[in-house]
Amino acid sequence: MKYLSTRDRSVHMESAQAIEMGLSRDGGLLTPERIPQIDQTFLESLVGVRYQERAARVMGLYLTDYTEAELLTFAENAYGPEKFDTEAVAPVRTLDDATHCLELWHGPTSAFKDMALQMLPQLLSAALKKTGEDKTACILVATSGDTGKAAMEGFADVPQTKILVFYPKDGVSKVQEAQMVTQEGKNVGVCAVVGNFDDAQAGVKRIFSDEKMRQTLAERGYFLSSANSINWGRILPQVVYYISAYCDLVRDGKLNMGEKVNFCVPTGNFGDILAAYYAKRMGLPVERLICASNRNDVLTDFLRTGIYDRNRPFHTTMSPSMDILVSSNLERLLFDLSGENDAEVRSYMESLTKEGRYEVSDSIKAALREQYWGGFCDEAGTADAIADFYHHKGYLIDTHTAVAAHVMEQYRAATGDRTPTVFVSTASPYKFCNHVLAAIGGTPKGDGVELLDQLHSATGVPVPRRLAALKGKERRFHLDCEKAGMDGVVLDFLR
Repeated sequence: MKYLSTRDRSVHMESAQAIEMGLSRDGGLLTPERIPQIDQTFLESLVGVRYQERAARVMGLYLTDYTEAELLTFAENAYGPEKFDTEAVAPVRTLDDATHCLELWHGPTSAFKDMALQMLPQLLSAALKKTGEDKTACILVATSGDTGKAAMEGFADVPQTKILVFYPKDGVSKVQEAQMVTQEGKNVGVCAVVGNFDDAQAGVKRIFSDEKMRQTLAERGYFLSSANSINWGRILPQVVYYISAYCDLVRDGKLNMGEKVNFCVPTGNFGDILAAYYAKRMGLPVERLICASNRNDVLTDFLRTGIYDRNRPFHTTMSPSMDILVSSNLERLLFDLSGENDAEVRSYMESLTKEGRYEVSDSIKAALREQYWGGFCDEAGTADAIADFYHHKGYLIDTHTAVAAHVMEQYRAATGDRTPTVFVSTASPYKFCNHVLAAIGGTPKGDGVELLDQLHSATGVPVPRRLAALKGKERRFHLDCEKAGMDGVVLDFLR
């Protein structure tokens, strides 16, 4: 399987090289030249097997230069009991006959990013060997809260790698920040950026496309790679859990094989819902993809109008991992829906850079209407959803999951669609204790890790053990910078 750049179809490379590179040198995203197809027989073969085997089988369809034995070993390492607190890895919780929740936060950092970032370091390490690379990979990460910790957890002390994470100063939860600034490992670094996530993300992309920077780092024995969802090695492991969720529902008698489902996904950077789109394109029986945004509703407007416009106020919300106005992975969707028209995609991205907006073609607008439904949830709606699910359904959810739950009900009210729906739970409620406590009627006493015990006392829900271990842990990193100074931070880190 070859991989192409969304901005230049003449770029062709094997999957190992695509994972190693992370982002195409022309600024485009590397994407598979075709979407492998699965059928009912394939799905039936996965129903009775463990998550690790499902992961190896699905990923093997795309990573043709990796062996099945390699991928199974990686999956066993990534999703074993020492990393995940449930044998199911990504369990599906049924709330009623038509409503199910896919829990993606049972890994080491209590967020869905673990599903990919426990796998990516192994894929990258193998890629370095396959390509004969002798330089050290420097993983640059911009995070809106969860990717940073999950990436550091995955890459900590991995040979031939270093990882540097940028996060928006005052733009993540206290628990998320505590997870990052206390991270152990000799090869990790963290820096807060004065600004928002889009500023951090733009800075990382700028550094990737800076030829002079790449040359300087090469002379020092480094090359840049990415652990953000711009790296195909991040998106592919996420495709797996949608297919796995479907197989679990069939196994448990909640669905008949071939019956369609909806997926409702809370997303800011569009990576998580893009993975669901790829699963559907492969042949998974999916009816509608419901895109759930918070008050930063740029994706909702885009899906409804075909106009992407980042020229709007930026809101800091209780669901900070979705506080994003530039959704990088939308580029891969546009590439697919345009028939892999790299010139068309390039024109959209140039317009976004110059004017902060673009409008897609009528054919793409029609495809968006057919595939997606977009909705958003304000702060009051988020809190109401947390309260409703806790008090009436006995289910404690975090602020991002609450956005999905709220938008799912919006969709049902607007369309009358009663197709069985899986909404995606992306983080443990313990990562956002203050907002969850307030939503269920409590009064938070503090704003950091001291709230873990308070939320536990109020609900009886167990605290994930690695979050509990944050209490009293010493802070290692104190660095911050202006967005224009990110280049200097990278150069200092890689001396």
